[in-house]
Formats: sequence, C-alpha cells, structure tokens
Amino acid sequence: MTQTSVSLALGATLLSIALGAQAQAAPVDPAAAKVDSLDAALIEAMKAGKSAGAQGRFKLILPTVESAFDLPAMLRVAIGPDWTKIAPADQVALTDAYRRYAVANYAKNFSGYSGQAFTISPDVQVRGVDKIVSTQLEGGGTDVSLKYRLRNTGAGWKVIDVFYNGSISQLATQRSDFAATLANGGAKALVAKLDAQTDKLLK
Repeated sequence: MTQTSVSLALGATLLSIALGAQAQAAPVDPAAAKVDSLDAALIEAMKAGKSAGAQGRFKLILPTVESAFDLPAMLRVAIGPDWTKIAPADQVALTDAYRRYAVANYAKNFSGYSGQAFTISPDVQVRGVDKIVSTQLEGGGTDVSLKYRLRNTGAGWKVIDVFYNGSISQLATQRSDFAATLANGGAKALVAKLDAQTDKLLK
C-alpha cells in the first residue's frame, strides 16, 4: 500500500470515529433533540454577536424558535380565559406580536460569545403528557440554567413553557404582566406594548 493510500485509509477511519462520536453525543429523546437544536441556534447567534446586530441575530434564530416553540399555544395560556373574548383579527395581531417579541428576547439576551457551551441533562423528566428538558449554559463567566417544558403537538415536540434558573415560569410571569394591560386597554393595547418592547429589544 502506498503512502497516499495509507493516509486516505487513516483519514477515513478517523472520520468514521468522529461521526460515530457525534452520533453517540446527540440526544436520542425527541424532546431533548428539539432543545439541542435550539441551543445550537443560540450559540450561532452568540457567535454572530454585535457584528450581526440584534436584527441580524433575530433573522438568524427566527426559524429555529418558530420550530422549537408552540408560540400560539403559549400566548393563549399567558392570556388565559379572556383569549376567547378577543376578536379574531386581534388574536391574529397578538399572535404575530408575541412571536416577534419571543424571538427578539432571545436575540437580545444571546448576543455575545466567549467560549460558552450548552449541556443538556440526559435525565428527561416526564410530567403527564409533557417532558421537561434541562439545559445549562456555561463558560465565559456565564452560568444560566433553563428548563423547557415540551408537549407533542402532532407536529413534533414543542416548547410550551420555559423555567429560568429552574423555577421561574415564563408563562406565569407573562400572564401577570399581560393581565393589567388587557384590563386597561384590551387586546390592541397589548399588541402595542409587545411591539414597543420588541422594537426596544432590537435596537
């Protein structure tokens, strides 16, 4: 065997080992895999950083966030029983405003990279029909713990709530925040509030 043949054979072997290691490291639980894809997109946004700007990071992570989250369902829960009292046109406007607001939050909060990495816990917890997937962002002076509650929507597993540092429910916080605006100004006031907050996040 020539030296070139040996080099090619060695390269193929190393590539096979590397691909095998990646396959073993990838989450096998479908809910965990969904969170893993979200984590990967957030790392890419962080690496894009200030050079991409908030608007650039928004565009970068938009498809992944829309795929990972059941945003319409989350909005309905955040608003509560009053959702059925909202006119269809206002429901559409609220859903669009909430979608932009959700993505903008990630674009704002994951804006710089200094060696951070996500680690997903292999312990996927079952809560009735839902699953809880824990992920930790560490490195570069960063230590953030996130727990995602996912549900099988028929279109795959989707996030329906996020718990910051293990205990603070995003939906519970939003429900309290949205209630006052809805009570004082109705759906249109909440759309205006979400749009204003999104614009501020993307500056």
